[in-house]
Amino acid sequence: MTASAGPGLSLMMEAIGLSGMTETPVVIIDTQRGGPSTGLPTKQEQSDINALIHGTHGEIPKVVLAPSSIEECFYDMIEAFNLADKYQLPVIVVTDLQLSLGKQSCELLDYDRISIDRGKLVPEAPELEAGGLFKRYELTEDGISPRVLPGQKNGIHHVTGVEHDESGRPSESAVNRKLMMDKRLGKMERIKVENPIHVDAPYDKPELLIIGMGSTGGTIKQARERLENEGITTNQMMIRLLHPFPAEAVMPYVEQAKQVIVLEHNATGQLADLIKLHVGSREKITSVLKYDGNPFLPSIVVEECRKACQASKELV
Repeated sequence: MTASAGPGLSLMMEAIGLSGMTETPVVIIDTQRGGPSTGLPTKQEQSDINALIHGTHGEIPKVVLAPSSIEECFYDMIEAFNLADKYQLPVIVVTDLQLSLGKQSCELLDYDRISIDRGKLVPEAPELEAGGLFKRYELTEDGISPRVLPGQKNGIHHVTGVEHDESGRPSESAVNRKLMMDKRLGKMERIKVENPIHVDAPYDKPELLIIGMGSTGGTIKQARERLENEGITTNQMMIRLLHPFPAEAVMPYVEQAKQVIVLEHNATGQLADLIKLHVGSREKITSVLKYDGNPFLPSIVVEECRKACQASKELV
């Protein structure tokens, strides 16, 4: 594993692509802060979303987790390692500066919840024929190939960034290329992540559904308390899995709400665009953006929600 902020993530892109091609498990932590380039190195932002999902050239499978509390950070790191090992791909855990550097209290951590899943790590590789190689990239029914640790007896194989056959030998065969691409990308259909969203939804048809990620959860909660006192019904959703996007989990809550507010620290509404792409309902989604380096205050969220409610009434 390794950890960095946005500029470091940019420098890792080629290696992330190599991880996807060689099916090497890796966990990467990205603490988002002001960009681009050196940007605002000590300020808050959530502007790496597009880079996290689409940054590498070519097409590889990957997972992007987005915890929204200190407690979730702890458990999500365990899940990140298990996902990386099980599916043999890069897993990125994305936070933001406010969550990474802030202080929070949490419930006592339950170490009994910790389990380690190394996936298809082969304890003993079968004997090889003379001159033979271990089929590290074997085409299997579930799309996950057996894996050995470096130096393991009978585990010798090629590892290369170019397209390869089942034993890792370079290959530009059209038939092999399609089989290997389908094998790698097919993992995305099998990935299972616990609790891809965190929802507080006391209302069946709220006036507002407020969506956020990362450190905005507490701010949204405080804003909702004020809105409730004004008679505005709200539900809250924190997106905890950015990729593969949990459209089936998100869709029912978006459809139930009269208006959807997406709160995020960037200038282009990257999280809102993800929701529009995978869920739809573009006409009811309003982006509330803040990219001056400072975190949202509950008062700002309350004011923007009032505006959205007023605009909705005027349309009616």
